[in-house]
Amino acid sequence: MKKIVVIGGVAAGLKAASKARRCDPQAEITVLEKGELISYGACGLPFYLAGEVASIEDLMKTPVGVMRNAGFFKNVKNISVLTQTLATSINREEKCVYAKKIADGTELILPYDQLVIATGAKPIKPDLPGINLSNIFQLGHPNDAKEIREGLDEGKFKNAVIIGAGLVGLEVAEALHKRGLNVTVVEMKNQVFSAFLDLEIAGIVEKHITEKGVNLRSNEAVIQFNGTNTVKEVVTDKGVIPTDLVILAIGVRPNVELAKAAGLNIGLTGAITVDAYMRTNDPDIYAGGDCVENRHMLTGKMVFAPMGSTANKHGRVIGENICGGNLPFAGVLNTVAVSVLGLNIGKTGLTERDAKNLGIEYVTTIVAGHDKPHYMAGAKIITTKLIVEANSKMVLGAQAVGEGDVTKRIDVVAAILTAKGTLDMLSDADLCYAPPFNSPIDNIAVAANTIMNKISGSFKGISSLEAKDKMATNNAIFLDVRTPGETEKIKLANHENLKYIPLGQLRSRLTELNKDQEIIAFCKISVRGYEAEAILEGEGFTNVKVLEGGLAAWPYKYEK
Repeated sequence: MKKIVVIGGVAAGLKAASKARRCDPQAEITVLEKGELISYGACGLPFYLAGEVASIEDLMKTPVGVMRNAGFFKNVKNISVLTQTLATSINREEKCVYAKKIADGTELILPYDQLVIATGAKPIKPDLPGINLSNIFQLGHPNDAKEIREGLDEGKFKNAVIIGAGLVGLEVAEALHKRGLNVTVVEMKNQVFSAFLDLEIAGIVEKHITEKGVNLRSNEAVIQFNGTNTVKEVVTDKGVIPTDLVILAIGVRPNVELAKAAGLNIGLTGAITVDAYMRTNDPDIYAGGDCVENRHMLTGKMVFAPMGSTANKHGRVIGENICGGNLPFAGVLNTVAVSVLGLNIGKTGLTERDAKNLGIEYVTTIVAGHDKPHYMAGAKIITTKLIVEANSKMVLGAQAVGEGDVTKRIDVVAAILTAKGTLDMLSDADLCYAPPFNSPIDNIAVAANTIMNKISGSFKGISSLEAKDKMATNNAIFLDVRTPGETEKIKLANHENLKYIPLGQLRSRLTELNKDQEIIAFCKISVRGYEAEAILEGEGFTNVKVLEGGLAAWPYKYEK
């Protein structure tokens, strides 16, 4: 009888064990978990803090409400799960795992034919003065969330400081804002979501969350925490922030100590090295989840990409292969999605920054438009950025942001990237259309068509970042072609080189514009801006550009 031992009882570990059981009904499968809780949905913790998930136990239940505890795995899957049991070492020569019961120190020796390491990752805790004061939390485990939630329910906290403006940081910021706290986010880099958004898209997010009342302090580093027993202040290189709650959300590191001590290879990312079949350098030891590195599908480089979705895919592949299968894991595209204070954000593949650092010659565009026809109730604007390799037209990546549905656009691009698809494939994809769901030409197809127009020379776009620089130097005329009613409500900026000519009057008012001066045309989403470019070029203007995405994609404060 095959003996399978799994170290780690959350996503990858229990997925591997469950898949192995389906592949081999007779195998003896044992899972070791150092904590008391198993198979929990850690990605749901911010929503538990917000009160959207009523009970922490809901994150550990099946869809029909059965707790996924040791008894469940034994009764339903015949998998033995030993909780509060710490794996202390791996003897590869004798093929056994040494472990001990945390409660009483009882030592165990578990022989294996195949071993799975799924030890996950741990939140980074910086070595700063005052870091061990009470009410400074991390959010890596349900017990952390329970303690924070109890304090929230009891009204202990009024001010919160979140350290880090990544996925967890901003999800927690939203949760605490919903609970009525005064929330400040401190980020040492110059933008939110620096790991996966370019500056223009990140700027839209930043504008939104500050307008919603979250205090964002970027380009600012935390130096220490002040307080007697409980944290009272966060000290940064730019000032002091009073607080009674701190959440550390500055990333995670892979738990590789056990694997490293056993002589398993660790990659340049700091995570365990595995091959396409999730095997380590020991053919009888597999590893998966947040403790391993992944191959990026586009670059072929190894990356550390801890995601619950990836961990579950790893588990499925491992479970198949330890029972004689030959199933490869394709790799990752670093696809992410997050919602912050009503704004939806998604990304897949390479950013423009990635492409530039890799020395790829690329073309980008930013387009904005409704996620369904404007006449339908609930139609919302989304802004999409698409990155394409210039010569081959191979799609490299996409980002999308807005109150509308961005995830289905990102998923379409992820599918195209997985197939190593081109711009033509993205433009030609036969996507769903019906007014309740989508426009006749989907936003992502509009972005593909816009890049085609860029490549052909019929569309000359300019990004908001470049436009802002030109605005600062007075080197261009900004031509607003919206209707008078629109311009009364909101303006791009109060600027001496801002010119208002409604699109319907443009042909009759050409003499108001100088053919020798650069003109940047725009409207709400710059569809009319594109029309203005065509009109002006048809009349002999030679230096006309379109502000990509228009006002909807402008990442700076509007004037009213």
